Amino acid sequence: MSGSNPQLITARSDTTEKISRQCLQLPPACPAGGFYLPIQALSRAATGLLSLHPDIPAPTLTVPNTPFIETLQSLLGPEFVKTGQTTSTWSNDQRGNYSGEALAVVFPADTNQVSALVKLCRQHRIAIVPQGGNTSLCGASVPLAESEMPQLVINLSRMNRIREVDAVNYTMTVEAGCTLGNIRDIALHHNRLFPLSLSAIDSRCEIGGNLSTNAGGANVLRYGNTRELVLGLEVVLPDGRIWNGLRSLRKDNTGYDMKHLFIGAEGTLGIITAAVIKLYPLPLARTTAIVALNSPATAVSLLSHLRATCGDRINAFEIVSRTCLDLVLKHYPDCFEPFNQKHQWLIITELGDIVDAPLNKILNDAILSFPEGVIEYQISKNNLQAEHWWNLRKNISDAQKLEGKSIKHDIAVPVSRVPQLIEQSDAALQQAFPGIRIVAFGHIGDGNIHYNASMPDAVANAELFANSESVNRIVYDIVHQLSGTISAEHGLGQLKRDEIRRYKAPLELALMKQIKDTFDPLGLMNPGKVL
Repeated sequence: MSGSNPQLITARSDTTEKISRQCLQLPPACPAGGFYLPIQALSRAATGLLSLHPDIPAPTLTVPNTPFIETLQSLLGPEFVKTGQTTSTWSNDQRGNYSGEALAVVFPADTNQVSALVKLCRQHRIAIVPQGGNTSLCGASVPLAESEMPQLVINLSRMNRIREVDAVNYTMTVEAGCTLGNIRDIALHHNRLFPLSLSAIDSRCEIGGNLSTNAGGANVLRYGNTRELVLGLEVVLPDGRIWNGLRSLRKDNTGYDMKHLFIGAEGTLGIITAAVIKLYPLPLARTTAIVALNSPATAVSLLSHLRATCGDRINAFEIVSRTCLDLVLKHYPDCFEPFNQKHQWLIITELGDIVDAPLNKILNDAILSFPEGVIEYQISKNNLQAEHWWNLRKNISDAQKLEGKSIKHDIAVPVSRVPQLIEQSDAALQQAFPGIRIVAFGHIGDGNIHYNASMPDAVANAELFANSESVNRIVYDIVHQLSGTISAEHGLGQLKRDEIRRYKAPLELALMKQIKDTFDPLGLMNPGKVL
C-alpha cells in the first residue's frame, strides 16, 4: 500500500470498490472510484480484502474531498470542518492514553446544525463522537483507534451562548459549549452561585461534557453531582430529532424524567445541546481549615462531627495523604508545608454561609469539641492563606503527571467505609507489588477517593504498568466488596467499558443495552464507550 494521506482510499477498479463496499458496509454516496475510511480500519480492511482477492491490485491513497465532506462544508462553512492531519488536536485525549482517527471534526453553531449533522451521519452510517472541551479522563470524547465505521467528531465549543439568566427563579439556560468557568462568572455577575467547580479545568471543560459525565468535584457534599444541578435539557436524538426539555420547573410530575437518561450517558444516547441549570444564593461568609489527623478513620469521624455541629454549611471536605503532599512540594516550589511538623494525613474543609456569620468561631468550636484524633489544625486568617491550602490539593494531579505515569482509580464507597477501602487496598497492593507508591486523595466527604498507584523508579514503574490489570483487579474487587463503584465521577468511556461488566449486575447491563438499542438502534452514537 502506498500514498501519504490516510483520509481517502481510491480503488483501482469498479470491482475493488464494489467488494470494498460490501466488506466494509460503506455508504454509497462517494466520489467516483473512492470512499472515506479511517486509517486503522483501512489497514485491516485492505489486508483482508487482498487476501480474499489476490487478483485485485493494492489501493492507493488520495486526497480529494468526498460529497460527504463537501456537504459538511456547505452546511457549516469550510472553516468549521477539519480533515486530515488538522483533526489531531481533537482526536487525542488529554492524558495521552487514547488516540483515534476521525473522518472530520466539525464545529456546529447551533442546535439545528447539530440536528442536520446527525441526520447526515444517520443517512451515511457515520459514527458520531460528541465532544466539548475534550477534558475526558476515560477516553469518552475522542474517536476510537479501531472502528467498524468512519467517525465524525462533533465539537460543540462554538455553541457557547448564555440563553437566559433568571435570577428570580435561580436558573440559567446555557448552551453545551459554555465553559464551566464562564458559567460561574456569569452567575457571580448576577449575585448568584453555580456550585459545580472543577478548579483545575474550569476554564477548559464545558457544561455539555460535565452533564454527559455527571461530573462531581469538591462541592458535591453540599450541592450534589451535576445531575442534581439540572432542571431541563435540550438534546439532539440519534435520528436527528430535537427534544426540547428546557423546563425550569422544580416540580414536574408528568411521567418519566427523561433528562436523567442523558446525564451521565457520555453521549451514547444523544447530544446534549443546552441545559437549564440551578443557581444558588451567593455565600457572604467563608472560612477554611486545614487539619492534621492520624488516619482516614479519624477523618470520617470528624466529618460526621462537623455535619452534626455545623450543619449544611460544609462546602467541601477533602483528604490529602503524605505521599500527595510530598509530590506537590517537590514539583511546586511556591507551595510549602502547612505545619511545622510533617503529618501523614491532612483534611482541608470549607464552610460557607449566605449570611455574614462568624464561621471562624463556629468551625473552631466544632473542631475543639471533637473527642480525639486531631493532631493540630489551623483556621484561615485570610483568603490568601486559604488559597495556599487549596493549592496543595488542586496541584496533586499535575504533580503526579510531572512525576510520571500512574495507574489511576476514580472510586467511591459509602463514606463510612472509606477507611476500610484505603487500608485493605494498601495492604493488598503492598503484598502483591512490594514498594508500590500509593497516592490517595480526594472527596472523602462524599466517599470518592482518587487512588493512584505507581513505582518511584522508572523501570519498576514500567513493570507495574505491565501488570495494570492485576492492580485494577485488586482495587476494584475490594471496592465491589465494600458496595462501591469503580467510577465515581469520571465516567466509563473506553477505559472501563470492559471492566464494568465484571461488577455491574447482568440485569442492569441488559437494561442499559435495551435503552441504548431503543434510542440508537444503528449504534452510531459514541460507539465503543460505556457499553
